[in-house]
Amino acid sequence: MSIELPAHAPHPFFDVVDDCLAIDGRRVTELATQIGRTPFYAYARRYMSERVALLRRTLPTEVHLHYAMKANPMPAVVSHFKTLVDGIDVASPREMQVALDAGVPPGIISFAGPGKSAEDLRRAVFAGIILNVESELEVERLGGIARESGRRPRVAVRVNPDFELKTSGMKMGGGPKQFGVDAERVPQLLRRIGELPLEFVGFHIFSGSQNLRHEAIVEAQQKSIALAINLARAAPAPVRILNIGGGFGVPHFPGEQPLQLEPIAANLRELVQVARAQLPQAELVLELGRFLVQEAGIYVCRVLDRKISRGHVFLITDGGLHHHLSASGNFGQVIRKNYPVLVGNRVVGSRRETASVVGPLCTPLDLLADRMDLAAAEVDDLIVVLQSGAYGLTASPTAFLSHPPPAEVLL
Repeated sequence: MSIELPAHAPHPFFDVVDDCLAIDGRRVTELATQIGRTPFYAYARRYMSERVALLRRTLPTEVHLHYAMKANPMPAVVSHFKTLVDGIDVASPREMQVALDAGVPPGIISFAGPGKSAEDLRRAVFAGIILNVESELEVERLGGIARESGRRPRVAVRVNPDFELKTSGMKMGGGPKQFGVDAERVPQLLRRIGELPLEFVGFHIFSGSQNLRHEAIVEAQQKSIALAINLARAAPAPVRILNIGGGFGVPHFPGEQPLQLEPIAANLRELVQVARAQLPQAELVLELGRFLVQEAGIYVCRVLDRKISRGHVFLITDGGLHHHLSASGNFGQVIRKNYPVLVGNRVVGSRRETASVVGPLCTPLDLLADRMDLAAAEVDDLIVVLQSGAYGLTASPTAFLSHPPPAEVLL
């Protein structure tokens, strides 16, 4: 049963049992008792598996699925995904180590990010993973590591395309960007890669994220394939991996609706044929993070105080922006909007009220729900933020004001 929230799209996964939210069959009140403290994040592996299965059913079988673990790098989550997807994409040395510790084969791990140090590059080379190079300096450093070590690093060029993923939440390509190498400079870089003891494997073209318009994703994928075909003419070896990013969004805010997958799948079926003809050795890769985990997670905190200030109700909790920066509106939102929030043990409640949910931090930015229609809550009730499976704990300033971190569990 999906949960109908006022002004928000129905939530696809969680149930309500006796007016209490349940995740994977467990009421949040029972979870809080089992974990022994609040706040906490809880993720349901079954829902992650269902999302991957949906993509496998819908998309062409030739398309490879990679998990962008920056969305949720919890080690148990990464261990779960290694059995479901075709590759893991990491964005830091710590993420690389988590993936390796989880038993992910180095050959299906790729490392992207604009700020790799010489030591980061060396560790990745010796681990045997693919490096998505983002500058000329990275290429020269890798050439030096190759000469010193006798190893032949595998590299893909991350391209900053000359187009954007329109209407995306965060634009990662097009115009001046810190990400990747500008498309017009890539041919010269490819020639340099050919001069060095490096193994060229392909391209990484990531133009944007969190997009709910299938038309924009279709257009970006078409342009990405065309760009890769054009750049491949200057490549020192055949393209074996073509990562065209992701960008698949999930609804967070009032008025948003789920992404339509079928038009994207139809477009990919055509692009697979184009790529097979023009880049016959290339694996076509979709790199997805948020779409795989966002809706499978919740953040739960406890009401510490109920305060009325000049007629307005504030529910003061033991959680906040230091744990969940995204829900506070301080992670890329231009105009703050409410995530889907509810009182976990009183989903409907006997009466409703307009209230704001705030945390314990000494800043007015510590806001999890602003003037939202909620069941009337009391001290010790549990506040639940849905859509919390991605860019939650590790995307938040957990050291801010030195409050303790939340727990994390995978169910």
